[in-house]
Amino acid sequence: MQLTLEQPDSSFVLRGTGPGRVLVNQRTLTRSFIVSADRLLEDWPPGAPAELEPGHMDAALDLGIEVLVLGTGDRLRFPSQAVMAACLTRGVGIEVMDNAAAARTFNVLVGEGRRAAAAFLIERA
Repeated sequence: MQLTLEQPDSSFVLRGTGPGRVLVNQRTLTRSFIVSADRLLEDWPPGAPAELEPGHMDAALDLGIEVLVLGTGDRLRFPSQAVMAACLTRGVGIEVMDNAAAARTFNVLVGEGRRAAAAFLIERA
């Protein structure tokens, strides 16, 4: 069987997660951020789902995406209905999961050529 190395169309690949961190390419990020195939928005203000407000979603929604993956830290925690509605009323699907699952899902979606972004909440110590 012949194997071919496939180069992703994405500038950013999520390579791992752990308590309080996400590895993006070769950089370890320890503050909340948003990533798409070609953009990395660091120092996204919210640090926990309880801090998340509808206006925080604008940074991701302005990227022209069709789906947003929201990583809520080391465990799954749903944001408020208002936050979910902020995405849905703009025609953007939102999937909520823990950061490890969000990283895997983002890589798959971008690898399929989908217009996706992921927003990761990383709680400050």
